[in-house]
Amino acid sequence: MTKYLGAAAGLAIVATLMASPALARENVPAAYVAGTAEGADGMDEGSLKALTFGEWGVDLGARDTSVKPGDDFDKYANGGWFARTEIPSDQASAGVDYDVYNLTQRQLRALVAGAPATSQVGGLYQSFMDEARVEALGATPLMADIDAVAKIADKSAMAQFMGGTQGTFGATIVGGGPYADTADPTVNVLWLGQGGLGLPERDYYLNDSFKPQRDAYRAYIARTMKMIGNAAPEKAADAIMAFETEIAKVSWAIADRRDIGKINNPMSSEELAAYAPGLDWSAWFAGAGIAPQKRIIVNENTAIRDIAALYAKTPLDTIKLWQQFHVANNAAPYLPKAFVDSRFEYTKALSGVGELRPRWKRGLTLVDGSLGELVGETYSKQYFPASAKTKMEALVANLKLAMGDRIRANSWMAPATKEAALAKLAKMDVMVGYPDKWRDYSGLRIDPADLYGNVKRSAAFEYAYSLSDLNKPVDRKKWSMNPQEVNAYNGGLENKIVFPAGILQAPYFSEGVDDAVNYGAIGAVIGHEITHGFDDQGRKIDAEGAVRDWWTPEDAARFDAQAKAFGAQYATYEAAPGAFINPDLTMGENIADLAGLEVAYDAYHRSLGGKEAPVIDGLTGDQRFFLAFAQAWRDKAREDSIKQQVASDPHSPARWRIIGPVRNVDAWYKAFGVEAGARYYLTPEARTKIW
Repeated sequence: MTKYLGAAAGLAIVATLMASPALARENVPAAYVAGTAEGADGMDEGSLKALTFGEWGVDLGARDTSVKPGDDFDKYANGGWFARTEIPSDQASAGVDYDVYNLTQRQLRALVAGAPATSQVGGLYQSFMDEARVEALGATPLMADIDAVAKIADKSAMAQFMGGTQGTFGATIVGGGPYADTADPTVNVLWLGQGGLGLPERDYYLNDSFKPQRDAYRAYIARTMKMIGNAAPEKAADAIMAFETEIAKVSWAIADRRDIGKINNPMSSEELAAYAPGLDWSAWFAGAGIAPQKRIIVNENTAIRDIAALYAKTPLDTIKLWQQFHVANNAAPYLPKAFVDSRFEYTKALSGVGELRPRWKRGLTLVDGSLGELVGETYSKQYFPASAKTKMEALVANLKLAMGDRIRANSWMAPATKEAALAKLAKMDVMVGYPDKWRDYSGLRIDPADLYGNVKRSAAFEYAYSLSDLNKPVDRKKWSMNPQEVNAYNGGLENKIVFPAGILQAPYFSEGVDDAVNYGAIGAVIGHEITHGFDDQGRKIDAEGAVRDWWTPEDAARFDAQAKAFGAQYATYEAAPGAFINPDLTMGENIADLAGLEVAYDAYHRSLGGKEAPVIDGLTGDQRFFLAFAQAWRDKAREDSIKQQVASDPHSPARWRIIGPVRNVDAWYKAFGVEAGARYYLTPEARTKIW
């Protein structure tokens, strides 16, 4: 899921060394939920209880048993579901992640919609739902910000304005925020990264395959400039597109941006100003509320240098147009219907979604992004019982033990490397359900009659909260996700794994299903997050969270050779016509998917205590485990959405998160009798063995 306000996107750079969330899908049909017809107010009237497949956790009717498991395990496990499922018009895809997300939305609405307007939660939600007032105000709230840009007198003043956009509407050519120091992970320092683009990724500007999306974006820019009173909107759109295209040309490719060795470029403020002199850094930092720094982790260093040079040579009037567009673009969701519809006309070209989400869902997204832990505290009490937390913690503990066993049994690692890996695993913190300490939102003023102001104040409040960590000790107990989020993550330099309550619902996790199902579904997610500490980037971080090479050269060479061979498999997967998976971009997630599945499988067998699993409905324990894994990832997505994911997301599309891992696991071949000649058969020596 994404944050509600694009202006704060610069802060996303602090997540560069934080392993990507397990799901990482922006738009997260409850096809099997009883009574999901929408009520008169547009709210799904389905159950608020967690969803469960069948009696013991696997949806037997979802399979297509006419397909052999080795020919297409995704279709074997989910083909019947594919055949009967249509993607709802307001979603980019349909699948388990959406099922659980939509359930969570219904749960949240039950908590939020009835909150009094005098409360922060109720006031914010009601300010969004008061569409009549939004329409009556028109573009008036926006125009004060547009006029402020028009009055900017010079490049230094623009640099200061850009720095300030991290806590309000607008855009900046660089962005940053506090995160653990790569050398001393006990202290937060400033991280800084490239910015300036409106399309999802640089390839959208440079590759012919994305021309339809580029055209939709340019048309949206022109419409927006006309709506805010620009006298020559077409000319303005051309200038803005030209500026962003030049930024794209010097920006780093997304695969390079996840390489720790490349992005770890420490500088002081003075060194940065000398290295990239095209931007008035003193003004930018003043706008961002950041004092001169002795140590900044400059990520895409050459891109930042070249973008600053581009800024210096671009006319101020062009940059003003660019800034005005982005102010309006970021504000559009909180403006009258004409702005909302115009923005949607563009974004649907990226995702293929044909219908705007109902207003109540968009309102919940705002509340969730602005008051996440305030809502999460109530949500956790109501929907995540202590018994579930206890069982989940036991599952995680068992997965960590299984990972330890795999490290000790690893045939290609030297004792010293194993010892360092085990030390990192032992120090990996586990956080389940919700944080130990809740955030204080008392300093945020919410007015039920001022949506535009609420969003701006919330963004500033969130930015100030993040910035308060700068040069302070790292608080490893802080969460980067809300408890109600349907996702999970590995904390990177913080060496922790986090599992919010939102994802700890069936069919991912349930107290009442077969153990094989829990291990195959949530167990593989747990294993995935554990393994991020040891993937192609995580392996460069030691037990304390410092970026350090703790491998013998021979072990590192063997790891890299296996990773390269594994990546070669993914390079052959065509996720959508002409869109092949980028193995360099997805390597860390692919490794975590494979090793996470193997660790979960070992943990499942460890849980059996040496006993044989019972056969249920003709399925062995191993078959139930792999079926649960495949059904937890089932997903039917629109072609444009898949192409966007392949271009901009470090996760492989769901189909290949099923097929890619299982064909490398010996136990899967045995469980389903997969033999040579099957489409996805790999000889034993060709199967990747990393962890």
